[in-house]
Amino acid sequence: MRPNLPQSCLPLLVLVAVVAQDSLLDGVIKLLQDGENQFSTEPRDVLALEMQKEYDFIVVGAGTAGCVLANRLTENPDWSVLLIEAGRSENFLMDIPILANYLQFTESNWRYKTEPSNRFCMGMDNTQCNWPRGKVVGGSSVLNYMIYTRGNRRDYDNWARLGNDGWSFNDVLPYFKKVENFSVPEYQNGDYHGKDGYLSVSYAPYKTKIADAIIESSQQYGINMVDYNGPTQIGVSRLQVSLRDGVRDSSSRAYLHPIYRRPNLHMKKHSLVQRILIDPKTMRAVGVRFVRFGRTYTVYAKKEVIVSGGAINSPQLLMLSGIGPTKHLKSLGIPVIRNLKVGYNLMDHIAMGGLTFLIDKPYSIRTDKVITRENLDSYLNHHAGPMSVPGGCEVLVFHDFSNPNDPDGYPDMELLYQAGSIVSDPLLRKNFGITDELYDQVYKPIEKAETFMVFPMLLRPKSKGRIMLRDGNYKTKPKIFPNYFADQADLDTIVKGVRLALNISAQPALKDLRSSLHTKPIPQCEKFGFGTDEYFACMTRHFTFTIYHHSGTCKMGPPSDKSAVVDPRLRVYGVKNLRVVDASIIPEIPAAHTNAPVFMIAEKGADMIKEDWGYRT
Repeated sequence: MRPNLPQSCLPLLVLVAVVAQDSLLDGVIKLLQDGENQFSTEPRDVLALEMQKEYDFIVVGAGTAGCVLANRLTENPDWSVLLIEAGRSENFLMDIPILANYLQFTESNWRYKTEPSNRFCMGMDNTQCNWPRGKVVGGSSVLNYMIYTRGNRRDYDNWARLGNDGWSFNDVLPYFKKVENFSVPEYQNGDYHGKDGYLSVSYAPYKTKIADAIIESSQQYGINMVDYNGPTQIGVSRLQVSLRDGVRDSSSRAYLHPIYRRPNLHMKKHSLVQRILIDPKTMRAVGVRFVRFGRTYTVYAKKEVIVSGGAINSPQLLMLSGIGPTKHLKSLGIPVIRNLKVGYNLMDHIAMGGLTFLIDKPYSIRTDKVITRENLDSYLNHHAGPMSVPGGCEVLVFHDFSNPNDPDGYPDMELLYQAGSIVSDPLLRKNFGITDELYDQVYKPIEKAETFMVFPMLLRPKSKGRIMLRDGNYKTKPKIFPNYFADQADLDTIVKGVRLALNISAQPALKDLRSSLHTKPIPQCEKFGFGTDEYFACMTRHFTFTIYHHSGTCKMGPPSDKSAVVDPRLRVYGVKNLRVVDASIIPEIPAAHTNAPVFMIAEKGADMIKEDWGYRT
């Protein structure tokens, strides 16, 4: 059944589309921001008078993992669950795929920034990287570009080799399948894909001629088409995305809306948890304290507190609650409950941004061409047309530089192609925080051009960073040290990815579009000579683009792993009845966009919780 998008959106968007371009952006953002405009099928935000003093489970964070847990745990009608979320509901416009980058400018984004650096993000404002994170029901699955990739079987076999029993590929594959309602027509393989899951996985209804040319050029270069969520990963493909009939299928849409009538699920939005309540005598988590519109509430958990805040918020909450590195917590005056390596092992996928190609055909996705009455009508009535392309992203290539001719290789590089570039939408450069000076020098001369862009994305980074508290205040954003390029091999791999992209662009199909690399140099890198490896390494340090896959900061590991925060059943070491279930438990980042692995982690985590409390489905 086609998800509903109200026709009342049409006149509003048309009004936005016909105003001057300078106000177009403000208009769209205002529509995204204004009001809750929530779906009638979302679980109700329970009133304070109705909220119970005690629940069986308290889930902190209604992001990707939290929505899955709320659904699966309330399958037992005898269990009560309170789902707490700091943000608001989605509104209808948030689920229009082409608007993905606009969401970062609303209050549904935590708007984190890394600490300033002279080794990366050097071309960004204040030499800081923007790190968007979802502050909304559905979490980052509402802000992301909907790209659904699981990773490689070796990723999960490696988790198991590290001592995480039950996390091999054979163990997790059933949970990936459980997540999915998979509808890509040419890849109907029941051994690898599920049909009965809550989350819809499909192709976007629309593709550009640029996408066709990229796929054909990749094949001309010797890269095969692949179902990268099937038996092997190496190759080229259109994006498999979490869309349901052309509409974003966030974790909220997928997992909460179908169960909105369950009486044993309560939700509190606009609610920020101050700390987890832990009995120091029994070392048991007994509840949480949270603040909503200036009023403080205390709620207790009969069975468990489950933290699902993500790779930034989860370690922050644990440390505020006294679980973390002793020296760090003591320096901030926080009483230490348990000394654990919380906040360490921070990982991310990064890419060199700004690698732009010009073409002489009017095929690119540009804001001034996309938001028209015709396209709005096509999307709102049929969920079709260019507005159904997730943030303009269309094609990816997985490549293994160690074994380039092995179709069953283990990719260390992904090329992610977008049918537009930094100049195609006035907000894209602001998404990444590129300085006005650099933009004006390098990209302003091609603002009117037809372009596409490719991100050479590092899949298996060796460098790791850390999250630290700035102070003991729950409202203060933590310090983020991504430590990009601490290992030179990471920078070298990205430069190899640039070379791969250039080789693909030289093939006949893209040459038919008169594709050519934009060669205006970054002034700070010009001394290396445009097009040299040294130049592209310098460009990578200036245009260091996060792909939003922050993970690893509450690392899963066996008791022998002194850096582990949770055990292989996701229980926090040394504190009873406390788990972490989200991207922060990832021990080594998979060769994947991390949203699909988080869905899997939450499905598997829910089954573990049921097993540990004696519930059999």
